[in-house]
Amino acid sequence: MGDQSGDEAQVLGAAEARAAALARGDAVALRDLLHERFTWTTHRGEVLDRTEYVDRNTGGRTVWRSQDLEVPHVVVVGDTAVLRADVVDTVLSGDGEPETFRMPMTQVWVRTPGGWRCLAGHAGPRTP
Repeated sequence: MGDQSGDEAQVLGAAEARAAALARGDAVALRDLLHERFTWTTHRGEVLDRTEYVDRNTGGRTVWRSQDLEVPHVVVVGDTAVLRADVVDTVLSGDGEPETFRMPMTQVWVRTPGGWRCLAGHAGPRTP
C-alpha cells in the first residue's frame, strides 16, 4: 500500500485481524471486528447479517485455513474507510482437502469508540 496514514494503517490492521480470526475460526474475535449492523454479500450473491456471517464462517460450514490480502488499498474519509484488495482464500473442501480461491474484495469500515469495525463487505466473483 506504500505510504500509509495512521488511519489507513489501522484499517489495514483491523482487516488483517479479521482475516486471522476467520483462519482461526474465532467467533468472538470476528464478531468484535464487525459492526452490529454489518452485512456481507458473498461471491454467490447471498446477503448475510453479522450473526449469520459469523455462524457460517466459524461454525463448521466453511472451514478456513487462511485469507491473504494482496495489494490492499485503503481510502479513509472522515470516520469511514473503504478497503479494496484481491484475496486468496484457503478453505477445506467437503472431503477435507484445502482449496484455494482468488477474488476481488471490498470492505467498508467505520470508526467507532472501540476502534475500526467492518460495516459491509463484498467478495467476488472468483477469478481463475
